[in-house]
Amino acid sequence: MADHRNGSTSAANGKASAAGTAYSIDLNTFQTRLKTFYSYWDEHKADLWGSSDAIAVACPPPSEDLRYLKSTALNLWLLGFEFPETIMVFTKKQIHILCSQKKASILESVKKPAREAVSVSKSDGRDTSTVGYLSREAPEGKLLEAWAAKLKSSKFHLSDVANGLSTLFSVKSNEELTSIKRAAYLTTSVMKNFVVSKLENVIDEEKKVSHSTLMEETEKVILEPSKVNCKLKADNVDICYPPIFQSGGEFDLRPSAVSNDELLHYDSASVIICAVGARYKSYCSNIARTFLIDAEPLQSKAYEVLLKAHEAVIGSLKPGNKLSVAYQAAVSILEKDSPDLISYLTKSAGTGIGIEFRESGLNLNAKNEQIIKEGMVFNVSLGFQNLQSEKSKSKNKHFSLLLADTVIVNKDKTEVVTSMSSKALKDVAYSFNEEEEEEKPSTKADANGAEPLISKTTLRSDNHEISKEELRRQHQAELARQKNEETARRLAGGGNEMGDNRSSARSSAELVAYKNINDLPPPREMMIQIDQKNEAVLLPINGSMVPFHVAFIRTVSSQQDTNRNCYIRIIFNVPGTPFSPHDSNSMKFQGSIYLKEASFRSKDSRHISEVVQSIKTLRRQVVARESERAERATLVTQEKLQLANNRFKPIRLPDLWIRPVFGGRGRKIPGTLEAHVNGFRYSTTRQDERVDVMFGNIKHAFFQPAENEMITLLHFHLHNHIMVGNKKTKDIQFYVEVMDMVQNVGGGKRSAYDPDELEEEQRERERKNKINVEFQSFVNRVNDLWGQPQFNGLDLEFDQPLRELGFPGVPHKSSVFIVPTSACLVELIETPFLVVTLSEIEIVNLERVGLGQKNFDMTIVFKDFKRDVLRIDSIPSTSLDGIKEWLDTTDIKYYESRLNLNWRQILKTITDDPQSFIEGGGWEFLNLEATDSESENSEESDKGYEPSDIEPESDSEDDDSDSESLVESEDDEEENDSEEDSEEEKGKTWEELEREASNADREKGNESDSEEDRKRRKAKAFACVWTSCRVAET
Repeated sequence: MADHRNGSTSAANGKASAAGTAYSIDLNTFQTRLKTFYSYWDEHKADLWGSSDAIAVACPPPSEDLRYLKSTALNLWLLGFEFPETIMVFTKKQIHILCSQKKASILESVKKPAREAVSVSKSDGRDTSTVGYLSREAPEGKLLEAWAAKLKSSKFHLSDVANGLSTLFSVKSNEELTSIKRAAYLTTSVMKNFVVSKLENVIDEEKKVSHSTLMEETEKVILEPSKVNCKLKADNVDICYPPIFQSGGEFDLRPSAVSNDELLHYDSASVIICAVGARYKSYCSNIARTFLIDAEPLQSKAYEVLLKAHEAVIGSLKPGNKLSVAYQAAVSILEKDSPDLISYLTKSAGTGIGIEFRESGLNLNAKNEQIIKEGMVFNVSLGFQNLQSEKSKSKNKHFSLLLADTVIVNKDKTEVVTSMSSKALKDVAYSFNEEEEEEKPSTKADANGAEPLISKTTLRSDNHEISKEELRRQHQAELARQKNEETARRLAGGGNEMGDNRSSARSSAELVAYKNINDLPPPREMMIQIDQKNEAVLLPINGSMVPFHVAFIRTVSSQQDTNRNCYIRIIFNVPGTPFSPHDSNSMKFQGSIYLKEASFRSKDSRHISEVVQSIKTLRRQVVARESERAERATLVTQEKLQLANNRFKPIRLPDLWIRPVFGGRGRKIPGTLEAHVNGFRYSTTRQDERVDVMFGNIKHAFFQPAENEMITLLHFHLHNHIMVGNKKTKDIQFYVEVMDMVQNVGGGKRSAYDPDELEEEQRERERKNKINVEFQSFVNRVNDLWGQPQFNGLDLEFDQPLRELGFPGVPHKSSVFIVPTSACLVELIETPFLVVTLSEIEIVNLERVGLGQKNFDMTIVFKDFKRDVLRIDSIPSTSLDGIKEWLDTTDIKYYESRLNLNWRQILKTITDDPQSFIEGGGWEFLNLEATDSESENSEESDKGYEPSDIEPESDSEDDDSDSESLVESEDDEEENDSEEDSEEEKGKTWEELEREASNADREKGNESDSEEDRKRRKAKAFACVWTSCRVAET
């Protein structure tokens, strides 16, 4: 903790002394907290402050030792900086500060707010008789020693006020909670992105690394957050304690433990404990994880019990509960699940945490009767000490387990701000001893009488691809069972709850050109006229001008004959035709005769052209207006945006472009995105270019920084449509181009070492990094806003695409790069955008999968069977294994087929007769590998030598882009061999033999068939019905 090691006055890493001139005290915060201090002192004077009439706090000189002192904490809490060798005396009427001249110049600014705050305090009029001080802090240095001697020799009664300060610091403000969340984000990032990956690398490559070396490397990463992609200023961060790494049977579960110089031990049945603590602006956070290497049953069982007890402690931290309830919750779990482990449980489940790493008075033990309050923060740390392993090796005979998380107590629920680092058993248990597992595959299951533990993916994956594939196959089989049960329940419950029950029909207002005959314009001459104001076309028919609203004109065209006569042809919308269904007006006047077409002749070709152009322009305007009106009529009413006020300034991100773009033909201009109280607002300098996106309407939020792309973007996928200009959309995106999209047309080649070229590339990199940092800052601030209690029900957080899992494909018309996120499958660069919510997926079918195929297709079937399936075509076969692994990891059931299926017919069959679908095994009809397993070889061999006069369809070089093609039935060589065999065959052909065998089977009947054979034939026939035809989708 650098604050106490080198006499810093900074809030975090303290690189300057208290006498520095670069420090600015936040006077508003100082005044608010000083008033809180005095009011708390008045309210709890007798029980917490020892009836003190004055409080004296002396801050010691800087020290190289890592320590937490309440005197330092009070400096940081009140002033934001530490002032070493400074004595502060608080009375009911005044505040006295004894310090050096340079420190006094800094503290000069707090005089006025201090007077206002002290004047609020109540004074009982008595002289000072009791002085509160910190009895446990020994005086250091000549100044503090002299002060302590004078204080003790005085006639004042001295009383310890440590409990009062502890209680004062226990409930955090929103600003303090934000600092703790940022500290927790750094702590978790270091654990997840550095510590875990470092341990995996060391173990996988069997390196020899000491605990102290790991500690030093981790400390450097904490002090440089950019190494773990954490956008926090290095000046604001520091360590809470030197990171702790322990293994090899020697464990100390106290935060004061030290990483020794012993080598990291990772033999079979080893346990590795890692603890990391980081601070942001002096506020602490902590995390600890235990990693198991080839765990024994006892170790796995103990860890599962500890994890359950740890979660019970977190769940009991609710406002109004006593602190002892939290520890008792852990004991209750052990009494129920494993009473023999109670004696090994740590005597405390953690402490309060804030400016001090361990806040005295907030110890989570069995005797603490203090009440938990909203705004408190706890380091929930629970473990088992000195358990004995079943192994005889001395290094692994004794082991300990430890879990720790930073937890914020909110009004409705507790928030684990270090949850980003998983502590699930499958993520902390590593398996390396595969040889023993292959010899004794059921050892773990037999020992516990339960299913064997599926541990985290083995690091030495090169040697164990078979076992990995087997695990995936078993998991997919379990997913198939669960999916069929879920689908059966949903279909039995009344069909598709996910469906959209809204009617597709839209009612539009009656379009009337003139309400009264007197409104008609006076006829000038008998020729076609266009009334722009009333949106009407007046046609001369039988000597009268007959008006028609332009919306009832379907098409208008002109042509010229050889005699230079010009003709204009007008075709009207007639109700009852295929493209013009009956509307409410036509139903009122049944039996009416409608004018379908009218033609006019003229010698004036110029006039004819003007009329045609005017009608088309007017019709286009009216259709666009009515279409927009119809779209708006289907919109869900949104709540009104609450603009930020002086208390809450909006979070701004300027100079953004928007997609879809606003209408209009003017020059496009960038705008600013602002986060207000309950939503976003994007606006440009034009009054009509503004769009509001409510937080409650956001289904998914994405942040994609520019790496291989030309843009950095924020994308929102919405629950309900909104209007952007005159466009109705569920996807709205804000982006910035990180590079100028220009092209050198000079024609000359430039050297790769051209200084101008290098300088330009450097500028582009700097611009891209700057934009990415600005977007990341905006995203972090909005995430903090969404983390407030009022938005808990929305479950909003910016998601970032996982590029390493991406793959190319064609979801629409062009090939794009598609990437998964934690909750979606997205493509956010090319339009139309692709956003698929993983929780809405029923199954995935991988089609055209076969040997020799360069590409395959992915069909996504949604839980809403009324929704069309999504086809992603032309995915390279090299991406097949990665996609399977990703689908399996996200618990999505997938199937494989050699052909494209007619999914419209399949889904229609399911919805028409769900009972038959359920009785037929559900989705298992797609598992053709299982249904054909017994007869696959014989049937395929027969087909391979079947003579045929039909030329086989072969895939061309353009097969990459042809998503509609089928898999080649057989290879050319096999076809040629079949033809030669059929010509040389002197006896009966295979076709004749097959026909005779079929006739013989029909004569004998099916009595000899087993029940299993009949079921297999039925399932295969069921599948063939659905795969017999294929619809070409464009």
